[in-house]
Amino acid sequence: MSAPTLTSLREAHAGLVGVADRTPLLPLPGERAVRLKAEWRQPIGAFKIRGAWTAVSRLPDADRARGVVTSSSGNHGLGVAFAAQRHGIPCVVVMPESAPAVKVAGVRELGGEVMLVGATRGPEQTSRAEQLVAERGLTFIPPYDHLDVITGQGTCGLEILEDWPEVGTLVVPVGGGGLLAGICAAVQVFRPDVRVIAVEPSGIPKLSTARAAGHPVDLAGGTSLADGLLTRSVGTLTWPIIAQTVREVAAVTDDEIQTAMRYLAGQGFKVEPSGAVTTAAWLAGRVSGTDPVALVATGGNVDPARYQALVS
Repeated sequence: MSAPTLTSLREAHAGLVGVADRTPLLPLPGERAVRLKAEWRQPIGAFKIRGAWTAVSRLPDADRARGVVTSSSGNHGLGVAFAAQRHGIPCVVVMPESAPAVKVAGVRELGGEVMLVGATRGPEQTSRAEQLVAERGLTFIPPYDHLDVITGQGTCGLEILEDWPEVGTLVVPVGGGGLLAGICAAVQVFRPDVRVIAVEPSGIPKLSTARAAGHPVDLAGGTSLADGLLTRSVGTLTWPIIAQTVREVAAVTDDEIQTAMRYLAGQGFKVEPSGAVTTAAWLAGRVSGTDPVALVATGGNVDPARYQALVS
């Protein structure tokens, strides 16, 4: 698969007008110029609205009318449910039983049908979603391994590069790699001089493992506070785009993620664990250099009681 082009990224961005917000770059205190890309301010509380909307809106009319299905631990499901509601079509989201209650409730509030399958994030959810494709004629919207999803997520990177021409380093979380691949594609076509650092939980270091092996590797049994980054492998479509562009990978521990959440709360920003990993890497000294840095804070969907326990 070829990576998204500048034209396709701009078309996707135009398609998001009136749907997703052009989120601000919020400065953080300190000597180095560091700004936070505030994706938790999106209508669904996360960046996933970008890729989900792009993929659903680009379906052929007849396919879209029959409805969509996806597998997700949370935010992608919210994005697909949001897009389905706006298009007036059926939507099913297959989620693990461990999915955060706030994300399950959010999908239902958006009119999506939730199916809880399997204790934790794994292939069971995708298998059930694929069964629903056959049973109901729904179209599967993958959470990351899909060109339209990658392109939609890449609009986040395009905005950073356009809104802050001085930026030298982008720090991006990685789960399956849809956001990371999309931002890498934007860097490749718009600002190839910009450094991209990927951040993953130390409890499931799928990108570091893939880089060592030269290909994606399935890591079963990984754990992390960052529930949105527990995908067991980077994607087969996202991997080559990532491998071409990412210069460094930083791993962060649960303690470092929690420290970052507390720091962000002190700045007045409610960010979920998966969204705080980039700040965690920065606070832990894993973003070298003195150039201006953009940290992508991907979402803010976290159960209130859990959030209070983590930041108190």
